[in-house]
Amino acid sequence: MPEVAAAHAEVREVLHVPADEAVFEPLPHNPRNGVTAGLWRVTGGGRCAVLKVLTRTQESGVAWSESNDPRHRNFWRREAYVHRTGLAGVWQRHGIRAPRLLEYVERPDGDVALWLEDVPGEPATAWAFTGHVDHAHCLGAAQGAIGPGEDAPWLSHSFLRDHTSRKTTGEERLDDDEAWRHPLIRRHFPPGLREDMVRLHHDREWFLTVMESLPRALSHLDQRPANVLSGGPGTSVLLDWAFTGDGALGEDLGTYLPECVFGLYVPAADLPGLAKAAYDAYVHGLLGSGRRGDERLVRLGVCASAVKYHWLTALMLERADEEPVAHDGEGTVPAEVRHRETGRTLAFLAEWAAEARMLAPLLGFPEAPSGR
Repeated sequence: MPEVAAAHAEVREVLHVPADEAVFEPLPHNPRNGVTAGLWRVTGGGRCAVLKVLTRTQESGVAWSESNDPRHRNFWRREAYVHRTGLAGVWQRHGIRAPRLLEYVERPDGDVALWLEDVPGEPATAWAFTGHVDHAHCLGAAQGAIGPGEDAPWLSHSFLRDHTSRKTTGEERLDDDEAWRHPLIRRHFPPGLREDMVRLHHDREWFLTVMESLPRALSHLDQRPANVLSGGPGTSVLLDWAFTGDGALGEDLGTYLPECVFGLYVPAADLPGLAKAAYDAYVHGLLGSGRRGDERLVRLGVCASAVKYHWLTALMLERADEEPVAHDGEGTVPAEVRHRETGRTLAFLAEWAAEARMLAPLLGFPEAPSGR
C-alpha cells in the first residue's frame, strides 16, 4: 500500500532498524471516516509502535468526509494538533492519558504520519464492572480540574449537533406500522418504546439546545470502550482524539455508558447498575478536583445525551431483516442478540430522556415539547 511504502523512510527514525526489517500489521479502524488513511502496528528490532496516517485526500465514498474547517467535527488535522501541542496530556495527572507521540511526519503528499506508543494495556472492551467505574471517576476528576480549557482554534464545536444531523437512515420507518410489527422488533423492543423513541427523535432540537446551554468541559467526544485501554493502576489510556473539543459537562460519560452495551461489552441487563455506579464516581471525581455548581446540571448533561442516539431506533427498524449484523467494525453478531441488547438499551435511554425533560424546567430551561 502507498501509505506503508511511504512509512519505510520513517522506520529507521522510530524503530532504529532498516525498513526491510519492519513488519506492518494492519489494525482495525473505522473505514467510514475519511480522515484516517490507515492504522498499523509496526514492529522491528525488538521495538513496536503504532502508525496512524491522517489524510485530506481520501477516496470518495466514505461516510464521514474529512474537512479543512478547524471547527468541524471531522477536521482532518485535529488529532495531530492534540498530540503536538501537548493537549493530550492535560488529563494525565488525573488518571487519563494518551499514547505518547514518538514521531510526527509531514509527508510530501500532504498526509500526516503519527507514530504513537503501542500501549500494552488491557482494552476496556474486556474490563470488569469496576474498570468502567474507575474510568468514570478519572474522567470526572479530569473534567472537573481542567474545565473548558483553552479555546484553541482547531478544537471542535457543535459536535453533537453535527453528528446527530447526519443520522437519517431509515427515519421514515418510525411511522411505519409494518416495520414495528417485525418479529425481532416485537420480541425485543419493550411496550411503549415506540412512543418514547419517536418523541426523542422529534424533540431532538430541544435536547440539542439544552446540551449546548449546559456548563462546558474539554471533551474527547468519542468515549467508548474500544478507545480505552488500561494504563496501569488507576490510569486509563484514551485513544483517537480526532473529535476533541467543546462538550457539555457529562456528555462524555453519557456516550461511554450506552456504548458499553452497543459494543456488546456489558450486558444490557447490567446497564442500570453500571450507570448509577459510574455516575456517582464521575461526580465524586468532579467534586474531588474542585468543580463546583449545581450537580443537577451534570445529571442533565448525562441524561440529555440520550439525543445522540435518537436515530438508532430507525436504523434498527431498517436493518431488522439483516442477518448476521456487522459488529463494531469486526466480524458479525446474530441479529437476535443485537436487537435484544439494543432494545433494552434504547429503553434505558428513554428513561434518561424522560429524566432530562423533568430536570430541565427545574433548572431554568424551557419545558420540552409536550408531544408530537
